[in-house]
Amino acid sequence: MTDTREHPYIPKLKRQFAEGKCDRREFLRTATLLGLSASAAYAFVGKVTGESFTTPAKAAMPKGGTIRIGFDVQELTNPHAYSWGESDIARQVIEYLTRTGQDNITRPSLCESWQASRDLKTWTLKLRKDVKWHNGRAFVADDVVWNLKHALDPATGSSMVGLMKGYLLNDVKVDGKDSVELWDANAIEKVDDHTVRINAKSPQLAVPEHLFHYPMHIIDPEEGGTFGPGSNGTGPFELVEAKVGIKAVFKARKDYWGEGPYIDTLEIVDLGSEGSARMGALASKQVHGVRSIDLGALDLLRKIPHLRVHQVATAQTGVARVKVAQKPFDDPRVRKALRLAVDTKSVLKLAYRDLGLAAQHHHVCDIHPEFAKLPPFERDVAGAKKLLAEAGHAGGLDLEIACKSDPSWELTAVQAMVEQWKEAGIRVKINVMPAAQYWDVWDKVPFGFTEWTHRPLGVMVLALAYRGDVPWNESGYANPEFDRLLAEAEGLADVEKRRVVMAKIQTLMQEDGPIVQPIWRGVFTAFDKRVQGFQMHPTEYIFGEELAIES
Repeated sequence: MTDTREHPYIPKLKRQFAEGKCDRREFLRTATLLGLSASAAYAFVGKVTGESFTTPAKAAMPKGGTIRIGFDVQELTNPHAYSWGESDIARQVIEYLTRTGQDNITRPSLCESWQASRDLKTWTLKLRKDVKWHNGRAFVADDVVWNLKHALDPATGSSMVGLMKGYLLNDVKVDGKDSVELWDANAIEKVDDHTVRINAKSPQLAVPEHLFHYPMHIIDPEEGGTFGPGSNGTGPFELVEAKVGIKAVFKARKDYWGEGPYIDTLEIVDLGSEGSARMGALASKQVHGVRSIDLGALDLLRKIPHLRVHQVATAQTGVARVKVAQKPFDDPRVRKALRLAVDTKSVLKLAYRDLGLAAQHHHVCDIHPEFAKLPPFERDVAGAKKLLAEAGHAGGLDLEIACKSDPSWELTAVQAMVEQWKEAGIRVKINVMPAAQYWDVWDKVPFGFTEWTHRPLGVMVLALAYRGDVPWNESGYANPEFDRLLAEAEGLADVEKRRVVMAKIQTLMQEDGPIVQPIWRGVFTAFDKRVQGFQMHPTEYIFGEELAIES
């Protein structure tokens, strides 16, 4: 029987916040993940600090009109296997059980509420009863069960496997090949028509966050896992046209269960990968906004009278990662030497004008609630040379790194690191590729620089990118101790205890991990001042139902 009371850790979490043992961000994130409503969590913070979090009454939004936004229009066939870009188009039609907002707090969406058991192994999801699919069919638990199982089927190819493997999946052999399956036949359980229960094999704090990971769209099971123009959904729009590389057109639903939409039509216009095309389209009013802007355009766009520039701090980054099974990267001394030879502060200044944070090579950001502060990882060229000599490379190394030509900061960051590596005797040739070509080989090249987007929890990105044998583990990193520590951290509600484990994980990544990580970057965009309701999301997501346009 599931405990329906307030999670027993919440009173302790409140004491930790009141005593200054965890900050506001940590309190809000953990309390809401454990089922405390966002309004109640903010109210408690206000009671302790005296801050006011009262949301001003929303003024009447303009109704009608069309908003055009510039970003890529990609192939949309398989939502549960989407990467970041495709999901932003589909999310206008097919929604999520939860939503992590611009403040990085996760709130209910199609899921009305959730309840975690004391041991964090059982999560009971209560679904909204007022939601219908666009074709009039009721949204029910069977839809959720099918979607979760489909996303976790290895044949689907979803990165959800990486997030949920530790607590919902077991390794198995299928026809002699490695695969995964649900750890128990009842791991995903329908309780009644509006209740779904997740029964995990190990504790997991971040289930609500995982349900908003971008491929975890709730799609109509009757469509067999596909999506395109005319597809069924529960969201604020229907997709009426989609042409890869050209545009996507959405018409507003008047029967949407949530707030909005305020506009009649939303158009996504593919402007290509060149930053100059995006800037030109904004300046000439061909579009009302773009998903993101290149750093080089920032100053110019701020001077255009009809535009407003938006920016937000994020855990977006790029990592120079190696294939750990390939020589010379199979030696952890070589991997650490690559890190020691880099001055991340100077890379941040050169590649991103100090508009972010210098990274520390462990892919856990200062803004992640479980971040553990370690001694600074300083550049040590002599130490790098010593490690290379111990690894049998006293004469240095000759390597090649693949990277994208756009956005421009990536190539600049790689060029800066190449110059620094040279001082340690590491001679690196740069193989610059168009973005589309790089994404065809991003998980295959021996040495590559890969952009990773923001995740609200450090344990999320670690699970996606470095847990052994998961779809997005581009480096092939497989360290049983890392996997053990990660599973331990994922199951700890106590922020103080979790940070102790995270310190071990971050240290392990610095000593043994597969990446050189130079920076964390802020992100920027620009929208026409006539657009109302826009708030920049750390992952640059667009929520069309929030937008309105002044005539």
